[in-house]
Amino acid sequence: MRPLDTPRRGTLAAGLVSSANLPRVFHPVVLPGALDLPESDWRQLATDGDPFVSREFLGAAERTGAADAELGWQPTHLALRDAAGGLAGLLPLYLRPHSFGDFSHDWNWDHAWRQAGLDYYPKLVSGVPYTPSPGPRLLAAGAATDVRAALIAAAIELTAACGASCWQCLFVREADRAQLEAAGLLLRRGVQFHWRNRGYQDFEDFLAGFTAAKRKKLKRERRAVAEAGLRIETRHGDEIDAPLWRALHRHYRDTFVRYGNHPAFAPEFFRRVGAGLARRMVVFVAYQGAQAVASAICYRDATTLYGRHWGSDVALPGLHFELCYYAGIDYAIAHGLQRFEPGAQGEHKVARGFEPMATWSAFWIAAPRMRDVVARFLAREDCALRDYAEEMALHLPFKQTAAAD
Repeated sequence: MRPLDTPRRGTLAAGLVSSANLPRVFHPVVLPGALDLPESDWRQLATDGDPFVSREFLGAAERTGAADAELGWQPTHLALRDAAGGLAGLLPLYLRPHSFGDFSHDWNWDHAWRQAGLDYYPKLVSGVPYTPSPGPRLLAAGAATDVRAALIAAAIELTAACGASCWQCLFVREADRAQLEAAGLLLRRGVQFHWRNRGYQDFEDFLAGFTAAKRKKLKRERRAVAEAGLRIETRHGDEIDAPLWRALHRHYRDTFVRYGNHPAFAPEFFRRVGAGLARRMVVFVAYQGAQAVASAICYRDATTLYGRHWGSDVALPGLHFELCYYAGIDYAIAHGLQRFEPGAQGEHKVARGFEPMATWSAFWIAAPRMRDVVARFLAREDCALRDYAEEMALHLPFKQTAAAD
């Protein structure tokens, strides 16, 4: 795949983005890679410790080939420098010729653009490759709202300069959502299923809020794993040796291949991320004797556990639920985390205490007539997703008193 046309390494985005149009005088710079921004600058950014918008995660994805131009993730990160040359803010950006791996759910939009005689690709995406996890996107070196406003203004200009049809800011948190909406971007609702910690003392305390039938079913699933003789261990990124890394990648790879998908992350990606994130990478491993036969790869920050990948060498009922959900809940309770976000989709999570939660993405559409089309579509979709979330909430396993908390 031929790389799209973007600024060369180290060039200023002036001529692409005008400093005069920014809310305060900043100097925009387009970076061709996350590792082009020094670690000292990354440490200034208000990322809330999010593991995905980190130099370690994005840099590893780009350096090991998971997020590069060949796979349709051309890094076009937008940095703002102040008058003294210091870093003011950063917006992770990728110029994309397709939508594989960004979870934007815009597959039909290309057809709509072509019907209007327009090209949908390339598009600009602010998000984390292959990671539909809500997190900070408008990264300011401090809490200044004018920096975030400047990043938005610069991204809109860069969209036009790159000839992109739109800029998508995917899976944003509340502070970014409010500012993006105020800047005129269209908001799109999504639904994921997240676990919330209501001050549980342990897993049994969590189960005490279930109805008797749901509690019995869940305990039966956990018991099946224990009776199979499997041992579950928790490892962090700085506690994994070479043989275990090989097993973890095999589990991840085989799951993707089984469902006809492309496993974008190479073994070196996980080793780099594990070394860089250390305790912010959490892996639940099932052992049969000395052999690692299944695993679930997660990440964390100070408040939240994020589930990402899973795989197994053995077919055992309940093992997926144990590694991907129950072990994570155990971990979150033990470490005082407030939430567990196990990834996109999965209505089966509802019966296990994961509640429907709204996610948000924001869209700047360059062509005014297509903006109107998208706005009408999103309004209809929003009504349907509200109804869907309400319907899913009716199937939660909690007693009425617990569900009302």
